[in-house]
Amino acid sequence: MEIISQILPFVFLIAIMYFVIIRPQQKEAKEKNAMITALSKGDKVITTGGFVVVINKVEEGFLSVKMNDDTIVKIMKDAVARKYEDEA
Repeated sequence: MEIISQILPFVFLIAIMYFVIIRPQQKEAKEKNAMITALSKGDKVITTGGFVVVINKVEEGFLSVKMNDDTIVKIMKDAVARKYEDEA
């Protein structure tokens, strides 16, 4: 009985850490992966560098994006911070 009373606080602490730290991070990563896989040509996104770009072509691990009318660059999909929503 004494062993259980010594181990119980550690189990409780691990459970709290799971629900406060690990689970929300996993949920956020899952949502970001779903957003990245749903991207298609013509979508506006914000990169981790702060650029607002338009997707020109979706490839396996990369995106070809238009920075302006005549500049097309290739970025990794991980470089997408979020989808850009126009504020009208």
